[in-house]
Amino acid sequence: MGKIIAVANQKGGVGKTTTSINLSASLAHLGKKVLLIDIDPQSNTTRGVGHDASLLDVSVYDVLLDNADIHNVIVPTSFPTLFLMPGSIDLAGMELEVGHLPNRMELLRDQLLKIKNEYDFIFIDCPPSLGLLSINALVAADSVIIPMQCEYYSMEGIVMLLNTIRKIQKELNPEISIEGILLTMCDFRTRFAVEMQQEVRQTFKDKVYSLGIPRNIKIVEASARGKSVIELDINASGSKAYLEVAKEVMRNA
Repeated sequence: MGKIIAVANQKGGVGKTTTSINLSASLAHLGKKVLLIDIDPQSNTTRGVGHDASLLDVSVYDVLLDNADIHNVIVPTSFPTLFLMPGSIDLAGMELEVGHLPNRMELLRDQLLKIKNEYDFIFIDCPPSLGLLSINALVAADSVIIPMQCEYYSMEGIVMLLNTIRKIQKELNPEISIEGILLTMCDFRTRFAVEMQQEVRQTFKDKVYSLGIPRNIKIVEASARGKSVIELDINASGSKAYLEVAKEVMRNA
């Protein structure tokens, strides 16, 4: 049975989408069959793997409303074993459309149960908020990867998210766990970044991935071209880092 991993942090700009794309691509490169789900109305993940959300007839929005068969929404990517369930701007109105439904927090979980056995890993790229879409992702997920930028105020955001996860464990998804905390956009040449990494590891112990993701222009360039960094340059420092994290994820599966 596949493992569903939400990539979440209510703080924006911490590398959620970059991590979702590159970790999924890394696992596909290592031979795993992976589904990447874009549940953010901005649809940056969809663009990041080479698709234009505005040109697609159906999206995860239609799946959540049960207006389309989930198998018919999934599209291929440039990796033979990496697939995408695209996002849509329509997701921005989801809270109003389904707010009256008693199962509004379990919509994604109910749909993913239909296909969970068809993939080794399913990644859900969450919006930068803790609204209904992110809660759906956390209720559906087996575990959560929390990208965390190497900066001073990042710890506060992590504490808020962990409190939310505890509430979801208590009320909606008792099985969810922390897959790992991933340090992103790190410049380990600076003393501050090194000190920040040490503080995070002291606080969260073995929940922190052994390797952080460095600041790397190749990652930015790959995103602009609608592809993963390992497609652009597998020898880039960003590629090597994500591949190592992918191996760690595989060991924990």
